[in-house]
Amino acid sequence: MVDIRDVEVIALNFKRRLSGVTSTIVQLVPCQADLGLRIATLGVGLPDSLPKIAWRSLWRLWSPPPGRSHRIWHARRNNEMAVGVLLRDGLRMPLKLVFTSAAQRRHTAYTRFLIRRMDAVIATSGRSGAFLDVAHRVIRHGVDVARFRAAAQSQPEDAGDAPLLVGCFGRVRHQKGTDLFVRAMIELLPHHPQWRAVVCGRVTAKEARFGETLTEAVSKAGLTDRIRFPGEVDDITPWYRRLTLYVAPSRNEGFGLTPLEAMASGVAVVASDAGAYAEMVVPGETGAVVPAGDYEALRDALALYLADPVAARRAGEAGLARVSADFALAGEARAVNDVYATLLDPYTRGAEA
Repeated sequence: MVDIRDVEVIALNFKRRLSGVTSTIVQLVPCQADLGLRIATLGVGLPDSLPKIAWRSLWRLWSPPPGRSHRIWHARRNNEMAVGVLLRDGLRMPLKLVFTSAAQRRHTAYTRFLIRRMDAVIATSGRSGAFLDVAHRVIRHGVDVARFRAAAQSQPEDAGDAPLLVGCFGRVRHQKGTDLFVRAMIELLPHHPQWRAVVCGRVTAKEARFGETLTEAVSKAGLTDRIRFPGEVDDITPWYRRLTLYVAPSRNEGFGLTPLEAMASGVAVVASDAGAYAEMVVPGETGAVVPAGDYEALRDALALYLADPVAARRAGEAGLARVSADFALAGEARAVNDVYATLLDPYTRGAEA
């Protein structure tokens, strides 16, 4: 635990189950701290490596940190916003409230009520920003280009000996379009013997039957040796580096980091237009973008790259350059820190006057 009296920014995570929001906090907070920000987390489900403050220390929020007149309370969920409003407006604690929105839909009336009480709002994509009724800044998520990198071939033991691999990573569920990927592989792989496919991701108890239908379909097609299901893996990075082509077939998505992780690993990407995917992938340059839920469009886009691995490798090289230039995690950290500065600096100058 760190001393809350020295903390300028509190990053919140009030949900225990691992999610995209949790992943963002885990990656972003250390990078923000490396830039000199005095930041700590509050909540559950976070690794011990992150700086944290204790719930019992919240009473100290009545006193701002040295050199500041306020602290930042950074929320990414409704309950986190609501607690911040209570602390600032109900208990009169010197807080500035920031909210990050990734939703790809119009917010509920309750969420809009809370958002209007924020001091600053961040949208993770232009698409999510279009659903906001308040002033906001678009800051797209970044990826750790030191962790996700194109490197010498690093092959997981059970990836098989296929020279070319196409993959789909993430939760195995209908929303993620895993069935669309498997269906396309069953149809296409018999025509492209040099390729194999891999699906890495957790199957929850709720989605157990969905996962079973996929493995049954693969078995029925006689492709169990060419379409693999390793499940959830401890480290996904070597799997990305083994790929020649990555597929993100989500039917709907908040933001979605996996295409960026693949591109940072030097891999071509075929993605749906769910979430912010269309803002990441440049069609014809770093991969292809197809309408979400459109099986035929997905299949046809994949068929082009399966038939032309050289084009896939060129797209992977272009994707790596794009991520390095526009989607590095350090860039996201600097931009978010800048939002904090616009809220804190005026009060700092006033305090120093």
